[in-house]
Amino acid sequence: MRVRTRRTTSIAALAAAALLLAGCAAGGGPDTGTDGTPGVAESGPGTAEAGVSGEVTVFAAASLKTGFDELATQFEQRHPSVTISPISYDGSSTLATQVIEGAPADVFASADEANMQRVVAAGVAGSPEVFAMNRLTLVVPSGNPGSVTGLADLADPDRTVVLCAAAVPCGAASATLLSDAGVAASVDSYEQNVTAVLTKVASGEADAGLVYVTDAALTGDVETVEVPGAERVVNRYPIAVLADAQSPDAAAEFVAYVLSDEGQAVLRRLGFGAP
Repeated sequence: MRVRTRRTTSIAALAAAALLLAGCAAGGGPDTGTDGTPGVAESGPGTAEAGVSGEVTVFAAASLKTGFDELATQFEQRHPSVTISPISYDGSSTLATQVIEGAPADVFASADEANMQRVVAAGVAGSPEVFAMNRLTLVVPSGNPGSVTGLADLADPDRTVVLCAAAVPCGAASATLLSDAGVAASVDSYEQNVTAVLTKVASGEADAGLVYVTDAALTGDVETVEVPGAERVVNRYPIAVLADAQSPDAAAEFVAYVLSDEGQAVLRRLGFGAP
């Protein structure tokens, strides 16, 4: 920008102009609101934030994959100095055992409180916070070739049924749901995580299985069958920074982001309930 001055300009006016130009070169003064008062510039999704740095390793329940992949991407956009390592997804019981045995991780997100408490009791996690809730639904392959109409059909030995293993949160919830309904399921296969159950049903290897509503919504290869009472069997998802985290500040910032309004909006959109 060219600055022109009149020859009659006073020394005081020149000094004031110099100060103004110096302020512009340094980035200017604070943003102002519509009323002219100082304000703070708004930030939206993807806005970079300075501060923490490091690499964060996250262990998360298999049912969180879609949500946490999205949250990790958004978090890295906000914190360019932080890298989220490829997240390890599996059954919460498997991940809890790995963490207790010393697997290098900074954050653990479980699909139930029982497995998180195992980690806390072992002294390898801080204070967990519940960030989401989930419930089960009955899924069948597209077209419902097994003509499954409800939980009672899972007791039929002529139908192929897959469930999560009892040690896995979705397995424990399935056992409770079936018990409440008075159904003794004829189970052909127990899987180590909910993704494996969904995969077998979607591929037609099984006539039915119990998965979380959030998982059922992720594929067009299954149909859901309404399960009365499922709303009473709810899994609470806790998250915590681990005691031996290599990047504790960055890990804590990621946990805070999951709990933030922006992080919660992602999880709500995917069908997770509010904590």
